[in-house]
Amino acid sequence: MFGIRFIKSQPTTHLMQFRGGKLARQGAGLSFYYYAPTTTLVAVPVASHDRPFMLDLVTSDFQSVTVQGQVTYRISEPQRTAALMDFSLRPDGKTYASEDPARLADRVAQQAEVIVQQAVQALDLKQALRSSALIARTAQRELGVQPEIQALGLEILGVSILSVKPTPDIARALEAEARESNLRAADDAVYARRMSAVEKERAIRQNELDTEIAVEHKRREISETKLEAKAALMRKDNGLRAEQMTADIELEESRKAFVSGQAANSRTLAEAEAHRVASVMSALSQADTRVVQALAAVGMQPAQLIAQAFGGIAENAERIGQFNMAPELLQALLGHTSSEPQGGQRERAR
Repeated sequence: MFGIRFIKSQPTTHLMQFRGGKLARQGAGLSFYYYAPTTTLVAVPVASHDRPFMLDLVTSDFQSVTVQGQVTYRISEPQRTAALMDFSLRPDGKTYASEDPARLADRVAQQAEVIVQQAVQALDLKQALRSSALIARTAQRELGVQPEIQALGLEILGVSILSVKPTPDIARALEAEARESNLRAADDAVYARRMSAVEKERAIRQNELDTEIAVEHKRREISETKLEAKAALMRKDNGLRAEQMTADIELEESRKAFVSGQAANSRTLAEAEAHRVASVMSALSQADTRVVQALAAVGMQPAQLIAQAFGGIAENAERIGQFNMAPELLQALLGHTSSEPQGGQRERAR
């Protein structure tokens, strides 16, 4: 009514009132009445804004990738932004008079896309796929110092790289390569596990073999000790046997010498006896036979004398015509003969 209107802004909107070409008032969250025919209102949103973007880029090894990201920014100096872009409101006080507020996000996205493109082109495919965080930090750092961003009074709150994707064919190739790599890693793990098991089994067998060798060495040492002890006993036994043999030989030599001495003595005695008998026989050969018989009869028993007498009768039997022996004489001889042995035994017993 009569051109007087009321406006109320949000705390996230910096409202400026121009009247007569001059700034009458400004601030966030203002509310006031104004005269529409002579007033120009400028509303600059100072809240944070998110601007997504998606780029088809080429890496340093000429591989196509799709980068999807987002830029978060806010207007930190509304006066600079309002001086370079038209944020004025229509007379209704609700809509913008130009498309500059919508183009601000595009201008920020363009700057971010340029920086992301330069970062991706400096990397090969595999590096780009693994470097989304690095690309985001680089873009945020470089985007904040861009002259256009500073001139517009903008503050870059953050840059996020949501994904870096290759083309489907390249993705399948990389998946196959990764799959083969994982399979090789699995095979290597199985091989390493089997090799570890073989090494441990070999170590166990080596320990068992070392134990058997040690036991065999010990047995050999014990056998050698027993053999040495047995050899020592045999040497000692042989020494004792040699000593016994030497003693036996000495004893036999002594016996031989004793027997030889006895034989020599017997031979000497026999020679002396033979010499004596020869001397006696030589003396008797020159004597008269009767004298010799008489000498032999000295000390004889009566029976022996009678027997000698019968011998003489027998020698002169051709000269004797008849010989008579009285029974008394024969009985006397028989009685004397039967009693002689008892007397001889008594003599021997005495």
